[in-house]
Amino acid sequence: MKNYDQAYLDYLIHFHGDRDYFECHEVLEEYWKEYTAQEKDSVWAGLIQFATGMYHYRRGNLRGAAKSIHQAHGKLNTKTNQLAALGIEHDAFIQTIIETESAIAATTPYQSVMIPLTDSGLESYCKHECARKGFAWGEPSDLSNPELINRHTLRDRSEVIALRQKALREKNN
Repeated sequence: MKNYDQAYLDYLIHFHGDRDYFECHEVLEEYWKEYTAQEKDSVWAGLIQFATGMYHYRRGNLRGAAKSIHQAHGKLNTKTNQLAALGIEHDAFIQTIIETESAIAATTPYQSVMIPLTDSGLESYCKHECARKGFAWGEPSDLSNPELINRHTLRDRSEVIALRQKALREKNN
């Protein structure tokens, strides 16, 4: 297996394992902010938006899902080499995105999808980590789990709120 960043591995494990799309967003956004130039059209931003779109889709927020998936499509459509370097099959992934966009537009109920990987070592590693953590690779989302479905409303935001208040105070001084 090629050497991949841990944040990306965690993204794949959450995306295909416990289907925690919110956590996919969190781990990859933290990586994107800390270790990249934070380009808005980067492959990382596209993957973050894809997970965000899937989170909204699963919650029934079709407007938010359509917007995020559309933005992911725009960013990832031209990233053939970058996706290949991440062990992702570009054409099959874009087809998955197109099919997801169509399902959202048709108000088809949410279904879990897979990001098509080309690196068998990467997939084996992620499957092993999923099993180690107690969830199966590729199983559909647990739609009866409110902590998974409504994660953004249940998380502790006290640190974020404190940072925003501090920034506001500094701005006002």
